[in-house]
Amino acid sequence: MANADYGASKRPTSGGPVTAAENTKTSDESKRPLKHHGAVSVVVVALAVGALAFRQELPSLDFEFLTRPPHVVPPLAQVIDQKAFNVLGAVPPPSEAHGTSYFFPPGTDRSSLKAKPFHIYDDDFYSIVGAEPTLTLIAETSGNPLFHEANVWYPETDEMFFVQNAGAPAAGTGLKQSSIIQKISLAQADAVKHQINATGMVNVVEVDSNPQVINPNGATNYRGKIVFTGEGQGDVAPALFLMEPTEPYNTTVLLDNYYGRQFNSLNDVAVNPRNKELYFTDVSYGYLQDFRPQPVLPNQVYRYNPRTGAVTVVADGFKLVNGITFSPSGSLAYVTETGANRAFHGWDYSEPSAIYQYDVELDGTWSNRKLFAFVDSGVPDGVHCDAAGNVYAGCGDGVTAWNASGKLLGKIYLGEVAANFQFAGKGRMVICAETKLYYATLAASGAPITDYKYSGTY
Repeated sequence: MANADYGASKRPTSGGPVTAAENTKTSDESKRPLKHHGAVSVVVVALAVGALAFRQELPSLDFEFLTRPPHVVPPLAQVIDQKAFNVLGAVPPPSEAHGTSYFFPPGTDRSSLKAKPFHIYDDDFYSIVGAEPTLTLIAETSGNPLFHEANVWYPETDEMFFVQNAGAPAAGTGLKQSSIIQKISLAQADAVKHQINATGMVNVVEVDSNPQVINPNGATNYRGKIVFTGEGQGDVAPALFLMEPTEPYNTTVLLDNYYGRQFNSLNDVAVNPRNKELYFTDVSYGYLQDFRPQPVLPNQVYRYNPRTGAVTVVADGFKLVNGITFSPSGSLAYVTETGANRAFHGWDYSEPSAIYQYDVELDGTWSNRKLFAFVDSGVPDGVHCDAAGNVYAGCGDGVTAWNASGKLLGKIYLGEVAANFQFAGKGRMVICAETKLYYATLAASGAPITDYKYSGTY
């Protein structure tokens, strides 16, 4: 989907520390003799025994934090103290501080946040970024959003695929022409990982799918190939396309209708590793960007069984459903809701900008929808998990990471929209930021979506 330009809005710093009340003791109390020494000893012994029993009963708890040395902050990282902006004093009005403005914690600005882009909100983020994370700008355009979504790593050639924005005025795509598929060599990207700006040093290659995938937007690895969601074009129906990731990039249409009705504009797709079926989102962004007719279906999440051909709905009730992924075990599903961004129709900050989590039942159906996270900048677009089950989303200021319970861990801060991204195995990530393409190195590994066993035999 297209992303609106963001304006910057700096919030004021806090008005100063709050003075704590002192805890005092009278002189009479200090001179009072201590009684019941035996009773006190018994209580102390009982507490010690109880603590030992508690430690033995819960051996998995980490008690080493009492003696653990402090973390060493990596050179390109900084710690964000959330308590520092609990009270700002003068909070900006909604006309200045909202979903598409940028928030700068006290003592920071855009420049300082970008200078050290790995932002640590919780100590668990240290294990994600590692000792020496890097972030490199490897490609940039003057306005054409060539680096949008559908990030897919193909291990056999060590290439990352991605697509141009469909429907963006600066691209001229959508109704008049289709957005394109592109790829880069990760070997080239890795060779320049220690540079901040390496534009022009990594070749961006156009991929001519045959027949052409019409307005591709989302994608995933599937049985050694790549499945793309095509958004459609005018009266040309949206569809799921299966593409060979090597020349001549032959494609096959897997699905193009729901019982005779055209989908709205297919957005994203993921494989569930337990049942090997495809789950995809369908949303009305093509209509909101003027390259698709008025929708004839709700915004929903669908399930497709390639073996039987069965297509069913697993989740509805969305304003504008968007990205989709699964936990590494396949027992949880994550879906982004971007109702706040209505594309050419503007923003409505009272609408959702959130990630929802679902339980995936053994029969493949979904249950127990709950709010997983509400993002503080823009909307959450592409969503993925790492091998440990942490959840990442492309947001208005970069890539944000949470643990599996929804606790904010940290950010890879770009100071601009990250529409999507993807891990490339262990310690590598490619981030699409519309007119910019970034390559990051870190300690985390992506969920094993490229493994043979993940999506079934080839």
